[in-house]
Amino acid sequence: MQFQSITGQKEIKEQLVSMIQQNRLSHALLFLGKEGSGALQLALAFAQYIVCKPQQQEVDLFAAAAPSNKKEEITKKNDSCGACPACKKANELIHPDIHFSYPVISKKSGDKPISTDFIKEWREFINTHPYGNIYDWLQFIGAENKQGNITAHECNDIIRKLNLKSFESEYKILIMWMPEFLGKEGNKLLKLIEEPPANTLFILVAENEDQILPTILSRTQLVKIPMLSNLDIEASLELKNGVAIEIAQQVAPLADGNYREALQLLQHADDDWELMLREWLNAIIKTGPLAQVKWIDDTAKLGREKQKQLLKYFIHLLEEAIRLRIIGSPNNAQTTTTNDFAIRLNKLCSLSQQEAIINELDKASYYIERNANAKMLFHALSIRLYHIFNNKSLILVN
Repeated sequence: MQFQSITGQKEIKEQLVSMIQQNRLSHALLFLGKEGSGALQLALAFAQYIVCKPQQQEVDLFAAAAPSNKKEEITKKNDSCGACPACKKANELIHPDIHFSYPVISKKSGDKPISTDFIKEWREFINTHPYGNIYDWLQFIGAENKQGNITAHECNDIIRKLNLKSFESEYKILIMWMPEFLGKEGNKLLKLIEEPPANTLFILVAENEDQILPTILSRTQLVKIPMLSNLDIEASLELKNGVAIEIAQQVAPLADGNYREALQLLQHADDDWELMLREWLNAIIKTGPLAQVKWIDDTAKLGREKQKQLLKYFIHLLEEAIRLRIIGSPNNAQTTTTNDFAIRLNKLCSLSQQEAIINELDKASYYIERNANAKMLFHALSIRLYHIFNNKSLILVN
């Protein structure tokens, strides 16, 4: 995988290249990024960049920093070539000097599984679910209700592999995905991380810093991966997935910087959330209980995912309304349907009412995720929204 194939993250890509060009690379890195940010993809591209043959001939990764007057002599390119044998193997996840570790499950009682047992599934998963999360991975390998783990047996296998000589590259690289699943047995790796064999690099890819062993965390160089911008998601959906720009503009804000979520949202992109929301608000404010009951019956049949997306769309519109209320829109800004709806919401309710509505929608989304009865939930929510619109928001908030 090359950096150029990864959505957004321009500054992080430049930072990673700069770390090598200026010889500021630690032997253990922690790529910390939330789901859908592309942290794993960046780690894969970084590993390919390191083993790329044309690149290796130019800079020693762990050498002392070059004197300031010689830095301009470094001619290392900003991406792997993608064409040499090393790049092709890295891209297919078959390079003998790039090792992987990830949570796995026991196939049968008494098994001591290691990541290598699932390497075929891992390659297929990365190819078909490049932004997949841990839930996607465990379902992919048939975990069902089993808990994935990175076991002590896996740690022993890592120690064994990294103490072998490299096969083709000058460097050996271990990419560990989700070190949060590494229990106290992870302390087995401490000596290896502190005093690794020559030209050995650890890349840990995590989502939650608090769930990583402090002993391992303190021995890594942190690389924070931010969430993607709406523009990056829009551009990628349009260029890589062939999505119409109108749909991409609707999906990107709802994804909240999470590209996996954006891909999930595409499955419901044909749904007209705006029309559904207008009907709901009209039923609450104007047309009365009979229209509410009909709308609730129809919405209860949609399924949890669509119900959550509707609530998320409503929250997005309210946030846009608040932004317009406080900041306003630029004089040369185009009026979109989203902006028009947000402006109408500002006329309909005050800032305190909008905050109260967002609070109610957040709670409703939480209960939907936990299998609340949809009819009862939307009935209760409609009543609460009716009272908020009638200027009783403070009672509900308190």
